[in-house]
Amino acid sequence: MDVSPTNPSDDDAALPAQVKATARQHLVKRGAPGLSLDAVARDSGLAVTAVEAVFPHRDDLLTALVVDAYDASGSAMERADRAAADAGAPAGSRLLAATRALRQWSFANPAEFTLIYGSPVPGYHAPQDTVPPASRTPAVLAGILRSALESGELTPPRRTLPGGLLRPEAVELFGGAPEAPFSDIVERGIVLWSSLIGLLVFQVFSRTHDSVLDEAAYFDHAVAVAAETVGLDVPLGEGDR
Repeated sequence: MDVSPTNPSDDDAALPAQVKATARQHLVKRGAPGLSLDAVARDSGLAVTAVEAVFPHRDDLLTALVVDAYDASGSAMERADRAAADAGAPAGSRLLAATRALRQWSFANPAEFTLIYGSPVPGYHAPQDTVPPASRTPAVLAGILRSALESGELTPPRRTLPGGLLRPEAVELFGGAPEAPFSDIVERGIVLWSSLIGLLVFQVFSRTHDSVLDEAAYFDHAVAVAAETVGLDVPLGEGDR
């Protein structure tokens, strides 16, 4: 007989993980608007009161799923960027590696991708707790651009964007606004970020499948084109396709 002591913290973590695992299955079948604690409890083999003990309301469960999705996708990008940087890759190759990792995660987890980048869930308002996890994706992009700036890998823009358009926290995420000719790099970084997410929305939601022959190759080239807006060259050799 196993008489080894149990760790209460393991039990405390097991129940939320079980509930979230079932809830993710519901996201696939019904989408976020169809998520309910009653249905999740039933399919988890739990009493509703047990689910409510860890997620008192549906929105609490949704928030946990949102945070997990942002953390998982951000972590995938961070690992890919770190591996490329450790291999001595230039900033453009790091950007390609990180964005490919986000694309891979998005296609592997379309329900979670839809949760964080699809249509808003009616009646749900994401709390402040979701902001730090949501910042991980732009933080990876900002880190790559900061590295490219410091290493002289950026090409100065022909037309600068006007200042005074951004919230201070956006500039703070980048580490402060650099001097000319790259004083608008944060604004341009947001263009890159929004282009990346928009491209993924089109591909994950099958908006390009009837017009693009090779969506993976198209993605790489689209990232390279978007990177040009920030003055960054993304190499696309034979080994990068």
